[in-house]
Amino acid sequence: EVKPLTHKMTNKTNIFYLSGLNDLTTNRGLIFTFIFLCYSLIWIVNGALILVIILEEKLHEPMYIFLCNLCINSLYGTAAFYPKFLYDLVTNNHTISYAGCMLQVFVIYSYAATDFSILALIAYDRYLAICRPLEYHSLMTKHKVVLLVCFSRLVPWLCHTTVTIMTSLLQLCDSHIDKLYCANWSIVKLSCNSIMTNNIVGYIFILFYFCHDVFIMCSYVPLLKSAVKSRDGRKKFTQTCVPHLFCLLNVTVALLFDLMYARYGSPSMSAGVKNFMSLQFLLFPPILNPLIYGLKLTQVRNRLLNVFKGKG
Repeated sequence: EVKPLTHKMTNKTNIFYLSGLNDLTTNRGLIFTFIFLCYSLIWIVNGALILVIILEEKLHEPMYIFLCNLCINSLYGTAAFYPKFLYDLVTNNHTISYAGCMLQVFVIYSYAATDFSILALIAYDRYLAICRPLEYHSLMTKHKVVLLVCFSRLVPWLCHTTVTIMTSLLQLCDSHIDKLYCANWSIVKLSCNSIMTNNIVGYIFILFYFCHDVFIMCSYVPLLKSAVKSRDGRKKFTQTCVPHLFCLLNVTVALLFDLMYARYGSPSMSAGVKNFMSLQFLLFPPILNPLIYGLKLTQVRNRLLNVFKGKG
């Protein structure tokens, strides 16, 4: 009996082909310039905010420490995508090693999950500062801040280590990823065997991190009630909670687009729309989050203005 030949790609095959740029034959120079400027802007706005928070002792408070970690996380996540993408724009060989692909999956999605964790910490900090001001310093100690920051990073790393290991154990039937970068679901879909377990685990983690959104929105109910009671409360809410909500909306919408497109996107969708939707959470949150906070938070804004005026 002759068995049908089935091409199976095992982990020993060290190359994936990223086909997201295949349909892009013109204007690569213009796109390269735009992406390079975006990545430069990400480093400038996040780096400036990180430096200001580190150098200004008045900003060594939990709220700003969490914000600093949000900016560091943006640099961490985008570093897994932009350098490789810029290289792909100037070459015709859009490949990535198996190990590099798995690393990219881990970094990009642990970055997205960490964003949600840090935004949840900021919501918790604002709740204590506005609703329980007399207990704030006893509840939000330096030791607790360190633990919360570590927790916000270790849990996403643990979750996505699990996801990455599960994906790496799959036997794959193809090596072409229809995207600009390695995405976990794009790799899982190449499996020769059942992906039910991977799918279930993926949905559990998606639900877990979108529960962060629910937690944050619930925390704003007592915040709003407390804020309307006094002028000082309304001022605190406007200065720190409004930018936080903007950032939450920014991250949630961008990531939701990517997740929904990856699972339910139409194959007939144009390559340009596909690429734009898959890039949103790597483009808009890293640029807009520090700009929103830098412009809205008075202490950060004043310190930045002093730096630009040369006042140190």
